Amino acid sequence: MQTENLIRQLQKNIPVLWTNPHFHDVDSTDSVTAELSGLRLEAIARWQWLESFIKERFPELQSTAGILDAPLIELPDQYQPLGAHPETGRYLIQADHQFPIAGSVKARGGFYEVLLFAESLARQHGLLKDLSPSTALGSDEARALFSQYRIGVGSTGNLGMAIGLMSAALGFQAEVHMSVEAKEWKKQRLRQHGVKVVEHSGDYAKAVEAGRQQAELDEKAYFVDDERSKALFVGYSTAATCVQQKLAMQNIEVNAEHPLLVYIPCGVGGAPGGIAFGLRQLFAPHVHIFFVEPCASPCVLANLASSALANEDPARDEVSVYDWGLNNQTIADGLAVPTASGFVCSVMQQRLSGVMTASDEEMLDRLRQLYKQTGIKIEPSAAAALLGPERLLNTTEGQTYLQRQHINLSKATHILWTTGGSLVPEEIFSSWLA
Repeated sequence: MQTENLIRQLQKNIPVLWTNPHFHDVDSTDSVTAELSGLRLEAIARWQWLESFIKERFPELQSTAGILDAPLIELPDQYQPLGAHPETGRYLIQADHQFPIAGSVKARGGFYEVLLFAESLARQHGLLKDLSPSTALGSDEARALFSQYRIGVGSTGNLGMAIGLMSAALGFQAEVHMSVEAKEWKKQRLRQHGVKVVEHSGDYAKAVEAGRQQAELDEKAYFVDDERSKALFVGYSTAATCVQQKLAMQNIEVNAEHPLLVYIPCGVGGAPGGIAFGLRQLFAPHVHIFFVEPCASPCVLANLASSALANEDPARDEVSVYDWGLNNQTIADGLAVPTASGFVCSVMQQRLSGVMTASDEEMLDRLRQLYKQTGIKIEPSAAAALLGPERLLNTTEGQTYLQRQHINLSKATHILWTTGGSLVPEEIFSSWLA
């Protein structure tokens, strides 16, 4: 679909599917890929080391031995809005809305970066030796050290929740810069856990920039940069290994005859980008990944489609949804981002199959239908994933992609990534149902 036509449809709030002309079925072997691959393997090993600390610090994870993950749930056949019929494959939800402690996908990256910073400080100050158990991070000496440092982040809500909760658990001073899109209940929950919330009248990009500038003025401040952080990115990427293990446990194959199609809600791009990178590392060329963004805030689409039109590398941090005449106003607060991460877009340029958009009305409708038919509670941002199969199966662009990639739908597995929602207060969820 031509970029000019994309823009016209989005300005009219008409959902679109854009397939990536640069998509390549085999991953590249450049230096950036090699670096991220190495960091991903380090992150997998570090999570295993951290399990003893996590189990000790969070009693609710005793039953999982400190393993942080969320279930992979098969959807029942009667869930009709997805077109979940046997001839189009099987449908599963990666239920990150049930992720322990922080209740969203953001915990995968946010927890990891905070714990990585804590480990680094502890080693610098001699509180961790080479063979020390991770439980040393919870010692009185470690908490006294961490209390001298401040961890900041800019967020519309869920990343702030993850960073704030883990920072507070370790003893850090935590500060979350929140944009106008952030919901009041998320601010209140953070404050209840001792996290300082700094409110900004501007959008997500302005909140991030304000937090970044403030951290630069304090030598004991550490800023988690959602737009540029490799630590966040590789923290998210470890989700792919968890999915691989769960697919194997459910005897679900991924190969040329059994393709994997994944639909992930997308804001600035860090979480979906990290997940996509990990999945491509493990399953390419048999995995096809689509990001789903709001019609008013398709920042990754704006970056990649504009770059494709100009036949250039991704435009880094330059292309904004405002440049397309869109207002960045959406009920999906976690996805209300005007400018995508240039770092993520550069990594995704050949790995991403495409980008889909969803209207607020569609997201709320699918949220209600999912709850009515399965009892699963998610937030509108997460509901964006539920539109993925419909866009792929019921559009000319989607059918063309399926034919071009020789995808056998009858033996396909579709994974819909529900990124958040279990912590939503009952009165807020009831308002969505109404």
